[in-house]
Amino acid sequence: MKFKLPLLLIISLFFLSCDKENKTSKEVYIKGQIANPSSEYVVISKNNINIDTLRLDKNNRFEGNLKDIEAGLYVFRHPPENQIIYLEPGDSTLVWLNTLEFDESLNFSGKGSEKSNFLTNLYLLNQQDNDLILSYYKSDPSEFAKKTDSIRANRKQKLIDLEEKYEVSQDFYKIANSSINYEYYDLRERYAFLIRKYNPSLVEKIPSDFHDYRKDVSFNDTILEDSYVYLNFIDDFLRTKTLEDCAKIKPNDKNCTNLNSFENIKSRIELVDSLIQNKNIKNTFLDRLASQGIIYSQKEENIDLILNLLKNMDYSGNMKNGIAQMAKIQSDFLPGNSLGDKVYINTKKDTVKLKSFTRKPTITYRWMSSSSSHYIWQQDIIKNLQFKYPEVDFIGINLDMADPDKWIEVIKNNSFDPKLQFQATNIRVDENLLKNYLNKLIFMDAKGTIIRGDLQINTPDLEKKILEFISQQ
Repeated sequence: MKFKLPLLLIISLFFLSCDKENKTSKEVYIKGQIANPSSEYVVISKNNINIDTLRLDKNNRFEGNLKDIEAGLYVFRHPPENQIIYLEPGDSTLVWLNTLEFDESLNFSGKGSEKSNFLTNLYLLNQQDNDLILSYYKSDPSEFAKKTDSIRANRKQKLIDLEEKYEVSQDFYKIANSSINYEYYDLRERYAFLIRKYNPSLVEKIPSDFHDYRKDVSFNDTILEDSYVYLNFIDDFLRTKTLEDCAKIKPNDKNCTNLNSFENIKSRIELVDSLIQNKNIKNTFLDRLASQGIIYSQKEENIDLILNLLKNMDYSGNMKNGIAQMAKIQSDFLPGNSLGDKVYINTKKDTVKLKSFTRKPTITYRWMSSSSSHYIWQQDIIKNLQFKYPEVDFIGINLDMADPDKWIEVIKNNSFDPKLQFQATNIRVDENLLKNYLNKLIFMDAKGTIIRGDLQINTPDLEKKILEFISQQ
């Protein structure tokens, strides 16, 4: 944070001098500085289309003029992080951030900056709601309803205060107001899912008007295509609605809440097809769900069924080729297949077959050095499992194809057990798709025969599944 104030002082006079000439401009001037950059550029995009790429100079600063800008939401991306911003013709925006605390440090100044700052603050408040859900999902539905009403009223008052202070445009007010509403809807969807999964006795207490907002929801709002709140709501609605539909057909079937089950994923794909016509929004969810469905398929016919569903929907998403690649790979990872002869690289850079480095029942997990927050979180879980279940080998498979030495450096710096760490070879999938595999676990017997591969490292009842696996060996 210590770099922020000097930079703002240096450039503040520039924005004052530009303000008058930019009032009628159709361009947006954007400039900024990034502390601890994680890449060499920033990208401004809208609706999955890159508007401009701005490279950092030797002082980690960037600048550019964005031409023919329409008022609306845009995505500010500094790989691997991103955040939404609001731009209008004539804005002059100064950005400062520190990648060590990307969202918390992100700050905008200059003409029009109050809009992006408001949306960023909404995002941070929304993140706090994650803890709120965990503390309230055991509460009575009426009590939770009152809490969400209070949250929405508080957010709307903040928006009223912003409008009175800055006289923001009606276009921005509409987007911000919609974001507040969708945060409110999302809280209720997430709560409804959690009580159905963990506290079904509360379901009958849900007020009759608890989901009244559903009749007013649009699943095709072009203006909100880039809004994380809007997309989160759709995602959580799909989960809750699929669970509700399943519970009507199969009361008390716990598999209804298994988000990785083929039946659940298939139902959500079909729900997306029936509800969403906007191609960008539709493909966003089909990309995600089809990838998940392929990766966690346990039968060849399930893989074929997902591919046929997409074909019948005339699917044209960015993941079309990637999903086809993953379908071919998954055919090798179905239960009953053997991975014993699969070749990996050990930390001494020798090539070894899986069956040569383990004699125990084995669970493999995957990680990449570019996803540091993920592998740190992951290793905490793995170390705990290793301690509890010494009769199982937990093998880490690194996917760093572009930098084969980086994984060894991470192992040393983080005190991973090198005897249990290996690197994959000859991966037949685009590197951009590999992150889809980072939560996937594969359970194998001592000979390398796959027992199951439909679980994630964050599966709620994972330890129960591990005990079942051990008992079968």
